[in-house]
Amino acid sequence: MAADASENQDVVALILKDHRRMEDLFRRMRSVEADRADALAKLSALLVAHSEAEEAEVYGALKRFRDVDNAEVEHGTEEHAEGNEALLALLEVSEVGSDDWDERLEDLVKAVSHHLDEEERTILNGARENVPDERRAELGAAFLRERERRLAADCGSVEYVRAIVGG
Repeated sequence: MAADASENQDVVALILKDHRRMEDLFRRMRSVEADRADALAKLSALLVAHSEAEEAEVYGALKRFRDVDNAEVEHGTEEHAEGNEALLALLEVSEVGSDDWDERLEDLVKAVSHHLDEEERTILNGARENVPDERRAELGAAFLRERERRLAADCGSVEYVRAIVGG
């Protein structure tokens, strides 16, 4: 997709696209036939870049719109922190596919899936109903720029995740 076309995308559509990608990566991480370590690396980078871009560029802007639930936006930030903690716990398991790895994977899936579901029902529906299309496109461009910046900073590495969880 050309850069010009992606800059005009609705922030809600971009966030939903990332959510579906995360769910796909969770399926790959559960499959013994997949490259589970590769799927984890991709998920880690996407999850951190996505949540940090939401917090930096989207959540604050949405809180300024009437009828977007500010408490839900703040709760979304709390759930990002919970997801990062579960991600770190999984990244720190040395053996992919071990019982410990599978258990921590399920903890991560549970935390992130809960957040995705809640965010889609509350924050994103509020944005669809209350934020004008033009502003959603502006937020989408800002979200993409910040997300790409975080990905370029290797935000999925265990060191980076450890720093944001501890910091």
